[in-house]
Amino acid sequence: MDSKTIALVSLGCAKNAVDLQVMAGNLVKQGWTLSPDPDRADVVIVNTCSFIESAREEAEAEILRAIELKKRGNYGKVVVTGCYPQRYPELKGAFPGVDEWNGVPKDWIEPKIPALRLTGKAFAYLKIAEGCAHRCAYCAIPLIRGKYRSRPMRSILKEARALVESGCRELNIVAQDPMLWNENGKKLPDLLKTIDRIKGDFWVRVLYSYPSEISEDFLVWMLTSPHAVRYIDVPLQHTVPEVLVKMNRKAAIDDSLTAAEFLRDVVPGITLRTTIMTGFPGETEARFRVMMSDLRRMQFDHLGAFAYSPEKGTKGAKLAGRPSRAVAEKREKEVMGLAKEIWKMRSKRLVGQTFRALVVAPGVARMESQAPDVDGVTYLTAEGAMPQAGEFVDVKIAKVKGFDFIGEVMSGHERRERHEP
Repeated sequence: MDSKTIALVSLGCAKNAVDLQVMAGNLVKQGWTLSPDPDRADVVIVNTCSFIESAREEAEAEILRAIELKKRGNYGKVVVTGCYPQRYPELKGAFPGVDEWNGVPKDWIEPKIPALRLTGKAFAYLKIAEGCAHRCAYCAIPLIRGKYRSRPMRSILKEARALVESGCRELNIVAQDPMLWNENGKKLPDLLKTIDRIKGDFWVRVLYSYPSEISEDFLVWMLTSPHAVRYIDVPLQHTVPEVLVKMNRKAAIDDSLTAAEFLRDVVPGITLRTTIMTGFPGETEARFRVMMSDLRRMQFDHLGAFAYSPEKGTKGAKLAGRPSRAVAEKREKEVMGLAKEIWKMRSKRLVGQTFRALVVAPGVARMESQAPDVDGVTYLTAEGAMPQAGEFVDVKIAKVKGFDFIGEVMSGHERRERHEP
């Protein structure tokens, strides 16, 4: 008898994708198979996001698309999971044709080892916590995901070891705020040092950090670990104290203004990413100009932006002084214009230099300075055979192409001293 098939639709952030990966992987262990055709299966799982308005619109569109395919006979059942049904449990009736409407798991679901990996052979996301301890005025994540809960170290290490043994060469540590991981007094640097004991040649990249929670112990680990990637994604959201206070990020004011300079002084060659929110209540034209000046000074290697979307149930939705949507979007575009300007200047400095890179797909690699999904990639050229996914190579950067690079794979005798991006 043929096994039943599942199709997957993954929306939202990497942390959300991990939930789907664990869910689907455990189903595969129970005898299900992934459908070779994503538009045809016994069951489709639509794993949703509802962080901001655009995410909700995308979720609704994918749910309706799945229902339509079910009507045509392509799917037997439609299962909707994740943040959207968690936040709106009452809306199942708005989508006739949906068979199951499940929110986010209340407790950590242990992946069955060896776990399913949707990212491919070379890298994986390793989720170390659920929920959020911050109460930023604009954010609905605590309403959806609940309080911060650290995943047990034993569980994390079991998965990390299995990933490395299966050929994974980059562990991307994710959580709403990895810096807050804690188990009986042990903190994130203790966890990372334990991961370092796993035998193998692999990278460890810690993604996302509240500006004021980057500890000295974490930076020491980054400087001394044989696996640490010198890269930090530190979403500032804003730089103007008056706006940060309204955002309920008062504790991060000083660090938001000094993080870039401090981290570059302490960790030579570090790559920095940040995200900025435009149009939050209290952001006047003058304050926006101050933020733009700060961003020019800070020179983040990677800079993203999005226009504020007032979220029901959050403090920010009730605040006065919010710029119009048109103004917020105009400012978002201006920030992204600055991002391109900074990138153009900083990226050309790397041309002619040689860096270590991880091959993630045929002809495609990422350097330490390129995080998965959010940054660009490095397209490879080679005189001989193209290296396989999961291999580390030395790449000499030949050209910048948009937000990507084109680089030549260096043969053994051609390798030079590597530089840090």
